[in-house]
Amino acid sequence: MSDKKMTSSRRHHLKSLILSIAAGWLAQEKKDDIAAKEAHMAENCPAPNLSGDHAALMETCKKMAALLDRLDEERYDVAAKVGKADIEIEDLKIKVVDLAGVKKPALKKVRMSADAMLKALLGSKHTVNLDLRSSLKQVKKEVKEEPAEAAGDWRKNIEDKADRKKMFETT
Repeated sequence: MSDKKMTSSRRHHLKSLILSIAAGWLAQEKKDDIAAKEAHMAENCPAPNLSGDHAALMETCKKMAALLDRLDEERYDVAAKVGKADIEIEDLKIKVVDLAGVKKPALKKVRMSADAMLKALLGSKHTVNLDLRSSLKQVKKEVKEEPAEAAGDWRKNIEDKADRKKMFETT
């Protein structure tokens, strides 16, 4: 087999041919439906005889009313059968899915924080905080008191020392 690709003009030509054949089939199907409808109407609904006196016309009306009632009953029966068939189809579809088993979809990677994930799972009613620091015990730092004047900061009491220096210089 050759691995040649079909040209766009050839593809377009084939597509137009397929569409024209399908259009012809649709037109023929419409003609067949109209012919079938006319045949059914001729068979089941003969043309009424409207010539005659009042009693004959009344009799014709009664026959038509009876025919309409019968047709209405048939329509109702067919609609009930279709409804039952639809329910049965749905039940069979459910059985097929149950027998085939549930296939797990491929999971996608989602970037989401733990808070957002829990909020999505539990709903907006349950707000869960995963702030780990809030549950830790708070410990206050103890300030160590330095021994007074042990290491001695020369900047402390600088004014006092300046006064003492002046006292020795004046003598």
